[in-house]
Amino acid sequence: MLQMIDEAGWPIWLLIVTSVLGLALIIERFLALRRQRIVPQGLLDRVVDVARRGGGGRETLERLADSSPLGRILAEVVAVRGESSDYRTAAIEEAGRDVAQELNRYIPALSTIAVVAPLMGLFGTVVGMIEIFGSYTPAGGDPAQLARGISIALYNTGFGILIAIPALIFHRYFRSRVEHYLHQMERQAGILNRVLANDADRPLP
Repeated sequence: MLQMIDEAGWPIWLLIVTSVLGLALIIERFLALRRQRIVPQGLLDRVVDVARRGGGGRETLERLADSSPLGRILAEVVAVRGESSDYRTAAIEEAGRDVAQELNRYIPALSTIAVVAPLMGLFGTVVGMIEIFGSYTPAGGDPAQLARGISIALYNTGFGILIAIPALIFHRYFRSRVEHYLHQMERQAGILNRVLANDADRPLP
């Protein structure tokens, strides 16, 4: 490995730093976008039960909002249940935008890495070509310098592509997962909103 890095020349260090950053972002998003952390199972039923028993106090809503992104949206639904339909809809959409921004954090960075890594590899290729042309003199070529130029060009090109492919794959994967979570949260927020609205409109016995 160290020999390969040495043969690839100094431009490979830019790609190594980029690869480490990309790997760190992928691991962070895997941990942050776990299903139980985003949309805990059974949370909607518990919130409906608490709200129907009149337990939607300030402290309860704060704990709910801090528990998960879904809890944050459901807490907003409970907090504005006494307002008009348009007000409730606007409040829920605003909370949803905040949650969407949180879930999409760092994902655009993976897209940037997928674009930049091949360009860094191309930069290494240019450096290698400079080494190749520098090996030719009027007296003849330097085989060692020629071989080093070829190594720099090929290693950097290959490593740049190797970084870009998984970065692009995980970028698409995380975007798809976030969209799925947002759909689930929107659906559950709508269910809770309708349940609370029906309870409020129901005549007392």
